[in-house]
Amino acid sequence: MILCPMPRTILIVDDDPHIRQLLTFALGKAAFDTVEAGDGEAALASAQAHHPDLVILDINMPRMDGLEVCRRLRASSEVPILFLSSRDDEIDRILGIELGGDDYVVKPFSPREVVARSQAILRRVAGRPPAADHCRNHVAQGRLTLDLDGWRAQWDGEEVALTVTEFTILRTLASMPSKVFSRDAIIDRLHGPGFAVTDRTIDSHIRNLRAKFAALGCDTVIETRSGVGYVLGSCERATP
Repeated sequence: MILCPMPRTILIVDDDPHIRQLLTFALGKAAFDTVEAGDGEAALASAQAHHPDLVILDINMPRMDGLEVCRRLRASSEVPILFLSSRDDEIDRILGIELGGDDYVVKPFSPREVVARSQAILRRVAGRPPAADHCRNHVAQGRLTLDLDGWRAQWDGEEVALTVTEFTILRTLASMPSKVFSRDAIIDRLHGPGFAVTDRTIDSHIRNLRAKFAALGCDTVIETRSGVGYVLGSCERATP
């Protein structure tokens, strides 16, 4: 007997019913199950009830906007989040990433682009490692340990809660600890060649990673090579 994989469930959160209908149709054609919510309160309730594999979240909603929904989701969940926004505002985009969003699409958008970005995020969740990682389940550098199968990061024995994108970036750098990765190379590892993501988005994810490790006493998790890119740091305890 051939067992078919269970379909992934995507929660679509937007106050515009036409957009929800459009995305429900496009994602349904791509074999996703969908759940809809028309405001932030309904989104939080639906996330708790349905445990979606991905949340597509509009930023500009009345009462509780998408950024606040993201903040509340991140208090208890690492579910991947794809933001939608009606304006290409860099402040919104960076805030969304810093709060734990995984990607960002600007309205008006192509439904095919949303489907493609959703699939890219879920592929990362499924745990397809970079080619250099196939023979290793764990990577260690200094006090940093990555469990590649379990998608867990620990520093000095303490678990660090990372989003899918943050973990993938850290795993990419750890796969070749002496290599300096350009922003474009990191984007290629995240989404595949030719995917449209800005350099500033990568910088925001790196800033998030540094802040999370700095809170535990590590100020050397990622180093910048000016004009080139990023490299894994020594991952040792911060010096007084």
